[in-house]
Amino acid sequence: MILDYIKPLFSILPEVKTPIHRQDFKEKLKWTAIVLVLYFFLTQVPLYGLSPLAVDQFAQMRAVMAGSFGSILTLGIGPIVTSSIVLQLLVGAKILKLDLSRHDDKALFQGTQKILAIVFTVFEAAVLVYTGSLIPTDPSLLWLLMLQLIIGALLILFLDEVVSKWGFGSGIGLFIAAGVSEAIVVGTFNFLPTKASPGVMPGMIPKFIQSITSGSPDPTILIPLIATIGVFLVAVYGESMRVEIPISHGQVKGHGRIRGSVAKYPLKFIYASNMPVILTSALLVNVSLMASVFQKLGFPILGQVEGGKAISGLAYYLTTPSSLGVVFTDPLKVLIYGVFFIGFCILFSWLWVEMSGLNAKEISKQLYNSGIQIPGFRSSKRQLYKILNKYIPALTVLGGVFVGLLAFGADLTQAVGGGTGVLLTVGIVYKLYEEIAQEQLMDMHPMLRKFLGD
Repeated sequence: MILDYIKPLFSILPEVKTPIHRQDFKEKLKWTAIVLVLYFFLTQVPLYGLSPLAVDQFAQMRAVMAGSFGSILTLGIGPIVTSSIVLQLLVGAKILKLDLSRHDDKALFQGTQKILAIVFTVFEAAVLVYTGSLIPTDPSLLWLLMLQLIIGALLILFLDEVVSKWGFGSGIGLFIAAGVSEAIVVGTFNFLPTKASPGVMPGMIPKFIQSITSGSPDPTILIPLIATIGVFLVAVYGESMRVEIPISHGQVKGHGRIRGSVAKYPLKFIYASNMPVILTSALLVNVSLMASVFQKLGFPILGQVEGGKAISGLAYYLTTPSSLGVVFTDPLKVLIYGVFFIGFCILFSWLWVEMSGLNAKEISKQLYNSGIQIPGFRSSKRQLYKILNKYIPALTVLGGVFVGLLAFGADLTQAVGGGTGVLLTVGIVYKLYEEIAQEQLMDMHPMLRKFLGD
Protein backbone atom coordinates (compact mmCIF):
# COMPACT_ATOMS: atom_id res chain seq x y z
CA MET A 1 0.00 0.00 0.00
CA ILE A 2 1.19 3.50 -0.84
CA LEU A 3 0.68 4.66 2.77
CA ASP A 4 3.36 2.22 3.91
CA TYR A 5 5.98 4.50 2.36
CA ILE A 6 5.06 7.41 4.65
CA LYS A 7 5.01 5.35 7.84
CA PRO A 8 8.64 6.32 8.69
CA LEU A 9 7.46 9.96 8.92
CA PHE A 10 5.11 9.09 11.78
CA SER A 11 8.03 8.57 14.15
CA ILE A 12 9.38 12.09 13.61
CA LEU A 13 6.02 13.86 13.85
CA PRO A 14 5.45 15.62 17.18
CA GLU A 15 2.40 14.29 18.98
CA VAL A 16 0.42 14.68 22.16
CA LYS A 17 0.85 11.58 24.31
CA THR A 18 -2.24 9.66 25.37
CA PRO A 19 -2.75 9.70 29.16
CA ILE A 20 -1.52 6.47 30.76
CA HIS A 21 -3.91 6.82 33.70
CA ARG A 22 -7.68 6.99 33.82
CA GLN A 23 -8.76 10.61 33.92
CA ASP A 24 -11.56 11.76 36.14
CA PHE A 25 -14.17 14.40 35.35
CA LYS A 26 -12.25 17.32 36.92
CA GLU A 27 -9.03 16.59 35.02
CA LYS A 28 -10.82 16.40 31.66
CA LEU A 29 -12.68 19.61 32.43
CA LYS A 30 -9.42 21.33 33.41
CA TRP A 31 -7.69 20.49 30.11
CA THR A 32 -10.74 21.49 28.08
CA ALA A 33 -10.86 24.86 29.85
CA ILE A 34 -7.11 25.45 29.41
CA VAL A 35 -7.30 24.79 25.66
CA LEU A 36 -10.36 27.03 25.32
CA VAL A 37 -8.57 29.93 27.06
CA LEU A 38 -5.50 29.41 24.84
CA TYR A 39 -7.72 29.43 21.75
CA PHE A 40 -9.31 32.77 22.66
CA PHE A 41 -5.86 34.19 23.49
CA LEU A 42 -4.47 33.15 20.08
CA THR A 43 -7.41 34.74 18.25
CA GLN A 44 -6.23 38.07 19.69
CA VAL A 45 -2.62 37.70 18.45
CA PRO A 46 -2.47 39.81 15.24
CA LEU A 47 -0.49 38.91 12.14
CA TYR A 48 2.59 41.12 12.07
CA GLY A 49 2.94 43.00 8.79
CA LEU A 50 -0.67 42.55 7.59
CA SER A 51 -2.00 45.47 5.56
CA PRO A 52 -5.39 47.07 6.41
CA LEU A 53 -6.28 46.41 2.75
CA ALA A 54 -6.32 42.64 3.32
CA VAL A 55 -9.62 40.91 2.45
CA ASP A 56 -11.21 38.02 4.33
CA GLN A 57 -11.83 35.61 1.46
CA PHE A 58 -13.77 33.25 3.74
CA ALA A 59 -15.87 35.76 5.70
CA GLN A 60 -19.08 33.81 5.10
CA MET A 61 -17.44 30.54 6.18
CA ARG A 62 -15.50 32.04 9.07
CA ALA A 63 -17.69 30.43 11.76
CA VAL A 64 -17.16 26.95 10.30
CA MET A 65 -13.40 27.49 9.95
CA ALA A 66 -13.17 28.42 13.66
CA GLY A 67 -10.54 31.01 12.88
CA SER A 68 -10.18 34.74 13.43
CA PHE A 69 -9.27 36.85 10.41
CA GLY A 70 -6.18 38.98 10.91
CA SER A 71 -4.87 36.81 13.74
CA ILE A 72 -2.39 33.93 13.55
CA LEU A 73 -5.46 31.65 13.58
CA THR A 74 -6.68 33.00 10.24
CA LEU A 75 -6.57 29.49 8.69
CA GLY A 76 -8.50 28.00 11.62
CA ILE A 77 -9.37 24.31 11.29
CA GLY A 78 -9.40 24.50 7.48
CA PRO A 79 -6.29 22.34 6.88
CA ILE A 80 -7.42 19.67 9.39
CA VAL A 81 -10.87 19.31 7.85
CA THR A 82 -9.51 19.39 4.29
CA SER A 83 -7.14 16.52 5.03
CA SER A 84 -10.06 14.59 6.52
CA ILE A 85 -12.15 15.19 3.38
CA VAL A 86 -9.39 13.93 1.06
CA LEU A 87 -8.78 10.77 3.10
CA GLN A 88 -12.49 10.02 3.52
CA LEU A 89 -13.06 10.27 -0.23
CA LEU A 90 -10.04 8.05 -0.95
CA VAL A 91 -11.12 5.42 1.58
CA GLY A 92 -14.77 5.63 0.49
CA ALA A 93 -13.76 5.09 -3.14
CA LYS A 94 -11.60 2.09 -2.05
CA ILE A 95 -8.49 3.74 -3.48
CA LEU A 96 -6.98 3.40 -0.01
CA LYS A 97 -7.99 0.02 1.38
CA LEU A 98 -8.23 0.70 5.10
CA ASP A 99 -10.44 -1.05 7.62
CA LEU A 100 -10.91 1.56 10.34
CA SER A 101 -12.26 -1.03 12.75
CA ARG A 102 -8.71 -2.41 12.98
CA HIS A 103 -6.32 -0.59 15.34
CA ASP A 104 -3.35 -0.60 12.90
CA ASP A 105 -5.38 0.81 10.00
CA LYS A 106 -6.94 3.46 12.22
CA ALA A 107 -3.49 4.54 13.46
CA LEU A 108 -2.30 4.68 9.83
CA PHE A 109 -5.31 6.82 8.90
CA GLN A 110 -4.73 9.26 11.78
CA GLY A 111 -0.99 9.57 11.08
CA THR A 112 -1.62 10.20 7.39
CA GLN A 113 -4.29 12.77 8.24
CA LYS A 114 -1.81 14.69 10.40
CA ILE A 115 0.79 14.74 7.61
CA LEU A 116 -1.84 15.87 5.08
CA ALA A 117 -3.03 18.58 7.50
CA ILE A 118 0.53 19.96 7.66
CA VAL A 119 0.80 19.86 3.84
CA PHE A 120 -2.53 21.68 3.44
CA THR A 121 -1.47 24.22 6.09
CA VAL A 122 1.53 25.23 3.98
CA PHE A 123 -0.55 25.16 0.78
CA GLU A 124 -3.42 27.29 2.13
CA ALA A 125 -1.05 29.79 3.75
CA ALA A 126 0.83 30.18 0.45
CA VAL A 127 -2.40 30.62 -1.52
CA LEU A 128 -3.76 33.34 0.77
CA VAL A 129 -0.47 35.26 0.77
CA TYR A 130 0.54 34.92 -2.88
CA THR A 131 -2.91 35.40 -4.44
CA GLY A 132 -3.28 38.78 -2.73
CA SER A 133 -5.99 37.98 -0.16
CA LEU A 134 -3.58 38.74 2.68
CA ILE A 135 -1.56 41.78 1.65
CA PRO A 136 1.62 42.59 3.63
CA THR A 137 2.54 46.16 4.49
CA ASP A 138 5.89 45.47 2.79
CA PRO A 139 6.61 42.89 0.02
CA SER A 140 9.62 41.66 1.99
CA LEU A 141 7.23 40.43 4.73
CA LEU A 142 5.53 37.82 2.51
CA TRP A 143 7.51 34.94 4.01
CA LEU A 144 7.01 36.19 7.57
CA LEU A 145 3.26 36.49 7.00
CA MET A 146 3.12 32.95 5.64
CA LEU A 147 5.22 31.61 8.52
CA GLN A 148 2.83 33.14 11.09
CA LEU A 149 -0.15 31.50 9.37
CA ILE A 150 1.59 28.11 9.43
CA ILE A 151 2.50 28.42 13.12
CA GLY A 152 -1.09 29.34 14.01
CA ALA A 153 -2.56 26.40 12.06
CA LEU A 154 -0.08 23.95 13.63
CA LEU A 155 -1.00 25.23 17.10
CA ILE A 156 -4.67 24.54 16.31
CA LEU A 157 -3.72 21.04 15.10
CA PHE A 158 -2.03 20.16 18.38
CA LEU A 159 -4.61 21.89 20.58
CA ASP A 160 -7.22 19.72 18.85
CA GLU A 161 -5.13 16.67 19.75
CA VAL A 162 -4.90 17.79 23.39
CA VAL A 163 -8.70 18.06 23.66
CA SER A 164 -9.29 14.72 21.90
CA LYS A 165 -6.91 12.85 24.24
CA TRP A 166 -7.11 14.80 27.50
CA GLY A 167 -10.43 16.68 27.45
CA PHE A 168 -14.07 16.40 26.42
CA GLY A 169 -15.17 16.03 22.79
CA SER A 170 -12.90 17.20 20.01
CA GLY A 171 -10.92 20.40 19.58
CA ILE A 172 -12.51 21.05 16.18
CA GLY A 173 -15.99 21.06 17.70
CA LEU A 174 -14.89 23.08 20.72
CA PHE A 175 -13.29 25.80 18.56
CA ILE A 176 -16.32 26.05 16.27
CA ALA A 177 -18.71 26.35 19.23
CA ALA A 178 -16.46 28.93 20.92
CA GLY A 179 -16.14 31.08 17.80
CA VAL A 180 -19.86 31.00 16.98
CA SER A 181 -20.86 31.72 20.60
CA GLU A 182 -18.55 34.74 20.63
CA ALA A 183 -20.02 35.97 17.32
CA ILE A 184 -23.58 35.61 18.65
CA VAL A 185 -22.86 37.48 21.91
CA VAL A 186 -20.92 40.28 20.18
CA GLY A 187 -23.37 40.55 17.27
CA THR A 188 -26.34 40.76 19.64
CA PHE A 189 -25.11 42.90 22.53
CA ASN A 190 -22.10 44.93 21.32
CA PHE A 191 -22.74 48.62 22.06
CA LEU A 192 -19.25 49.95 21.21
CA PRO A 193 -19.33 51.96 17.93
CA THR A 194 -16.72 51.14 15.28
CA LYS A 195 -14.42 53.54 13.45
CA ALA A 196 -16.35 52.95 10.23
CA SER A 197 -19.69 53.91 11.85
CA PRO A 198 -18.89 56.03 14.94
CA GLY A 199 -22.49 57.02 15.62
CA VAL A 200 -24.10 53.59 15.25
CA MET A 201 -24.06 50.73 17.76
CA PRO A 202 -23.12 47.48 15.95
CA GLY A 203 -25.03 45.05 18.21
CA MET A 204 -28.59 44.29 17.10
CA ILE A 205 -30.32 44.94 20.43
CA PRO A 206 -28.45 48.24 21.14
CA LYS A 207 -29.01 49.25 17.51
CA PHE A 208 -32.74 48.50 17.75
CA ILE A 209 -33.02 50.48 21.01
CA GLN A 210 -31.10 53.33 19.33
CA SER A 211 -33.61 53.32 16.45
CA ILE A 212 -36.50 53.55 18.95
CA THR A 213 -34.94 56.47 20.84
CA SER A 214 -34.32 58.29 17.55
CA GLY A 215 -38.06 58.13 16.76
CA SER A 216 -37.83 55.72 13.81
CA PRO A 217 -38.02 52.11 15.15
CA ASP A 218 -36.78 49.52 12.66
CA PRO A 219 -37.83 45.95 13.61
CA THR A 220 -36.00 44.51 10.56
CA ILE A 221 -32.76 44.97 12.56
CA LEU A 222 -33.81 41.99 14.68
CA ILE A 223 -34.45 39.58 11.76
CA PRO A 224 -31.01 37.89 12.02
CA LEU A 225 -31.53 37.41 15.78
CA ILE A 226 -34.98 35.90 15.23
CA ALA A 227 -33.50 33.62 12.55
CA THR A 228 -30.78 32.54 15.00
CA ILE A 229 -33.36 31.61 17.64
CA GLY A 230 -35.38 29.72 15.01
CA VAL A 231 -32.37 27.73 13.82
CA PHE A 232 -31.46 26.97 17.43
CA LEU A 233 -34.93 25.60 18.25
CA VAL A 234 -35.19 23.50 15.08
CA ALA A 235 -31.67 22.13 15.58
CA VAL A 236 -32.41 21.19 19.21
CA TYR A 237 -35.62 19.46 18.09
CA GLY A 238 -33.71 17.53 15.42
CA GLU A 239 -31.03 16.50 17.92
CA SER A 240 -33.67 15.16 20.33
CA MET A 241 -35.46 12.99 17.74
CA ARG A 242 -34.80 9.26 18.03
CA VAL A 243 -35.86 5.97 16.49
CA GLU A 244 -35.99 3.50 19.37
CA ILE A 245 -35.55 -0.21 18.74
CA PRO A 246 -36.67 -2.58 21.53
CA ILE A 247 -33.84 -4.82 22.74
CA SER A 248 -33.34 -7.39 25.47
CA HIS A 249 -30.33 -8.97 27.14
CA GLY A 250 -30.40 -12.65 26.37
CA GLN A 251 -27.69 -13.82 28.79
CA VAL A 252 -25.53 -12.00 31.33
CA LYS A 253 -22.50 -13.84 32.74
CA GLY A 254 -23.12 -15.27 36.20
CA HIS A 255 -26.73 -14.15 36.34
CA GLY A 256 -28.44 -16.49 33.88
CA ARG A 257 -31.27 -15.31 31.69
CA ILE A 258 -32.95 -12.04 32.58
CA ARG A 259 -36.65 -12.38 31.78
CA GLY A 260 -38.65 -9.32 30.89
CA SER A 261 -35.56 -7.14 30.74
CA VAL A 262 -36.54 -5.07 27.71
CA ALA A 263 -34.88 -1.75 26.91
CA LYS A 264 -34.64 0.60 23.95
CA TYR A 265 -31.68 1.09 21.62
CA PRO A 266 -31.88 4.71 20.36
CA LEU A 267 -30.84 5.71 16.84
CA LYS A 268 -30.48 9.49 16.46
CA PHE A 269 -32.38 11.14 13.61
CA ILE A 270 -29.28 13.24 12.84
CA TYR A 271 -27.33 9.99 12.70
CA ALA A 272 -24.03 11.33 11.37
CA SER A 273 -24.19 14.33 13.72
CA ASN A 274 -22.89 17.65 12.31
CA MET A 275 -19.82 16.31 10.49
CA PRO A 276 -21.42 16.40 6.98
CA VAL A 277 -21.97 20.18 7.28
CA ILE A 278 -18.40 20.79 8.52
CA LEU A 279 -16.92 18.75 5.67
CA THR A 280 -19.16 20.28 2.99
CA SER A 281 -18.41 23.82 4.17
CA ALA A 282 -14.67 23.10 4.17
CA LEU A 283 -14.96 21.75 0.62
CA LEU A 284 -16.61 25.01 -0.49
CA VAL A 285 -13.75 26.98 1.07
CA ASN A 286 -11.27 24.96 -0.96
CA VAL A 287 -13.17 25.55 -4.21
CA SER A 288 -12.74 29.29 -3.63
CA LEU A 289 -9.06 28.78 -2.77
CA MET A 290 -8.41 26.78 -5.95
CA ALA A 291 -10.22 29.40 -8.03
CA SER A 292 -7.74 32.00 -6.70
CA VAL A 293 -4.81 29.70 -7.50
CA PHE A 294 -5.91 29.01 -11.09
CA GLN A 295 -6.65 32.68 -11.69
CA LYS A 296 -3.17 33.60 -10.44
CA LEU A 297 -1.69 31.06 -12.86
CA GLY A 298 -3.67 32.56 -15.75
CA PHE A 299 -6.23 29.75 -16.06
CA PRO A 300 -9.45 30.93 -14.38
CA ILE A 301 -11.24 27.64 -15.04
CA LEU A 302 -13.15 27.81 -11.74
CA GLY A 303 -14.17 31.45 -12.15
CA GLN A 304 -12.96 34.97 -11.51
CA VAL A 305 -12.11 36.25 -8.02
CA GLU A 306 -11.95 39.96 -7.19
CA GLY A 307 -11.33 41.49 -3.78
CA GLY A 308 -11.32 38.04 -2.23
CA LYS A 309 -14.83 37.25 -3.58
CA ALA A 310 -15.79 35.00 -6.50
CA ILE A 311 -17.72 36.94 -9.15
CA SER A 312 -18.17 34.32 -11.87
CA GLY A 313 -17.85 30.64 -12.76
CA LEU A 314 -18.23 27.59 -10.52
CA ALA A 315 -16.61 29.36 -7.55
CA TYR A 316 -19.33 32.05 -7.68
CA TYR A 317 -22.18 29.53 -7.74
CA LEU A 318 -20.64 27.59 -4.85
CA THR A 319 -20.21 30.68 -2.65
CA THR A 320 -22.72 30.98 0.20
CA PRO A 321 -25.57 33.35 -0.80
CA SER A 322 -25.19 36.55 1.19
CA SER A 323 -28.87 37.21 1.93
CA LEU A 324 -32.46 36.14 1.33
CA GLY A 325 -32.67 38.75 -1.44
CA VAL A 326 -30.41 36.61 -3.65
CA VAL A 327 -33.37 34.23 -4.09
CA PHE A 328 -35.04 36.92 -6.19
CA THR A 329 -31.99 38.57 -7.82
CA ASP A 330 -30.11 35.36 -8.73
CA PRO A 331 -32.32 32.26 -8.20
CA LEU A 332 -30.03 30.07 -10.34
CA LYS A 333 -27.13 30.65 -7.93
CA VAL A 334 -29.31 29.74 -4.94
CA LEU A 335 -30.58 26.60 -6.69
CA ILE A 336 -27.11 25.36 -7.73
CA TYR A 337 -25.63 26.13 -4.31
CA GLY A 338 -28.54 24.45 -2.50
CA VAL A 339 -28.40 21.27 -4.60
CA PHE A 340 -24.62 21.03 -4.23
CA PHE A 341 -24.66 21.74 -0.48
CA ILE A 342 -27.42 19.26 0.36
CA GLY A 343 -26.05 16.63 -2.05
CA PHE A 344 -22.60 16.69 -0.47
CA CYS A 345 -24.11 16.67 3.03
CA ILE A 346 -25.74 13.35 2.08
CA LEU A 347 -22.48 12.02 0.59
CA PHE A 348 -20.37 12.97 3.61
CA SER A 349 -23.06 11.67 5.95
CA TRP A 350 -22.80 8.23 4.29
CA LEU A 351 -18.99 8.32 4.25
CA TRP A 352 -18.81 9.32 7.92
CA VAL A 353 -21.16 6.53 9.00
CA GLU A 354 -19.22 3.94 6.99
CA MET A 355 -15.79 5.06 8.18
CA SER A 356 -16.59 5.65 11.84
CA GLY A 357 -18.07 2.19 12.36
CA LEU A 358 -21.66 3.41 12.74
CA ASN A 359 -23.10 1.37 9.86
CA ALA A 360 -25.60 -1.46 10.36
CA LYS A 361 -22.95 -4.17 9.96
CA GLU A 362 -20.66 -2.84 12.72
CA ILE A 363 -23.48 -1.90 15.13
CA SER A 364 -25.13 -5.33 14.76
CA LYS A 365 -21.77 -6.99 15.46
CA GLN A 366 -21.28 -4.90 18.62
CA LEU A 367 -24.80 -5.62 19.90
CA TYR A 368 -24.53 -9.34 19.19
CA ASN A 369 -21.18 -9.58 20.98
CA SER A 370 -22.78 -7.83 23.98
CA GLY A 371 -25.49 -10.50 24.17
CA ILE A 372 -28.26 -8.19 22.97
CA GLN A 373 -31.18 -9.37 20.82
CA ILE A 374 -34.47 -8.09 19.44
CA PRO A 375 -37.50 -9.42 21.36
CA GLY A 376 -39.56 -11.83 19.26
CA PHE A 377 -36.67 -12.64 16.89
CA ARG A 378 -34.09 -15.39 16.93
CA SER A 379 -30.78 -14.28 18.45
CA SER A 380 -28.35 -13.98 15.55
CA LYS A 381 -26.01 -11.40 14.10
CA ARG A 382 -27.75 -11.65 10.73
CA GLN A 383 -31.17 -10.92 12.24
CA LEU A 384 -29.83 -7.87 14.08
CA TYR A 385 -28.24 -6.64 10.85
CA LYS A 386 -31.50 -7.03 8.87
CA ILE A 387 -33.46 -4.98 11.41
CA LEU A 388 -30.83 -2.25 11.85
CA ASN A 389 -30.33 -2.04 8.09
CA LYS A 390 -33.96 -0.96 7.74
CA TYR A 391 -33.27 2.17 9.76
CA ILE A 392 -29.60 3.20 9.66
CA PRO A 393 -29.22 3.87 5.88
CA ALA A 394 -32.50 5.82 5.86
CA LEU A 395 -31.49 7.87 8.92
CA THR A 396 -28.08 8.53 7.37
CA VAL A 397 -29.66 10.05 4.25
CA LEU A 398 -32.53 11.85 6.02
CA GLY A 399 -30.17 13.25 8.66
CA GLY A 400 -27.85 14.54 5.92
CA VAL A 401 -30.78 16.18 4.11
CA PHE A 402 -32.05 17.73 7.37
CA VAL A 403 -28.77 19.34 8.41
CA GLY A 404 -28.05 20.41 4.82
CA LEU A 405 -31.45 22.08 4.40
CA LEU A 406 -31.31 23.72 7.82
CA ALA A 407 -27.80 25.11 7.32
CA PHE A 408 -28.60 26.27 3.78
CA GLY A 409 -31.84 27.99 4.82
CA ALA A 410 -30.28 29.54 7.92
CA ASP A 411 -27.42 31.05 5.91
CA LEU A 412 -29.94 32.76 3.62
CA THR A 413 -31.52 34.49 6.64
CA GLN A 414 -28.12 35.84 7.77
CA ALA A 415 -28.49 34.33 11.26
CA VAL A 416 -25.99 35.73 13.77
CA GLY A 417 -22.83 33.62 13.80
CA GLY A 418 -23.87 32.16 10.43
CA GLY A 419 -26.74 29.70 10.05
CA THR A 420 -24.33 26.84 9.52
CA GLY A 421 -22.35 27.92 12.58
CA VAL A 422 -25.44 27.97 14.81
CA LEU A 423 -26.48 24.51 13.61
CA LEU A 424 -23.02 23.11 14.27
CA THR A 425 -22.83 24.74 17.71
CA VAL A 426 -26.12 23.16 18.81
CA GLY A 427 -24.93 19.71 17.74
CA ILE A 428 -21.50 20.17 19.31
CA VAL A 429 -22.83 21.46 22.64
CA TYR A 430 -25.50 18.71 22.75
CA LYS A 431 -22.89 16.01 22.19
CA LEU A 432 -20.54 17.63 24.71
CA TYR A 433 -23.34 17.69 27.28
CA GLU A 434 -24.00 13.97 26.74
CA GLU A 435 -20.30 13.14 27.15
CA ILE A 436 -19.95 15.25 30.32
CA ALA A 437 -23.12 13.72 31.81
CA GLN A 438 -21.82 10.21 31.05
CA GLU A 439 -18.45 10.99 32.63
CA GLN A 440 -20.12 12.35 35.77
CA LEU A 441 -22.28 9.22 35.97
CA MET A 442 -19.18 7.02 35.67
CA ASP A 443 -17.45 8.91 38.50
CA MET A 444 -20.49 8.57 40.74
CA HIS A 445 -20.96 4.86 39.97
CA PRO A 446 -17.56 3.20 39.30
CA MET A 447 -19.23 -0.20 38.76
CA LEU A 448 -20.81 1.17 35.58
CA ARG A 449 -17.32 1.87 34.20
CA LYS A 450 -16.32 -1.75 34.81
CA PHE A 451 -19.56 -3.04 33.30
CA LEU A 452 -19.07 -0.99 30.12
CA GLY A 453 -15.41 -2.01 29.86
CA ASP A 454 -14.00 1.48 30.34
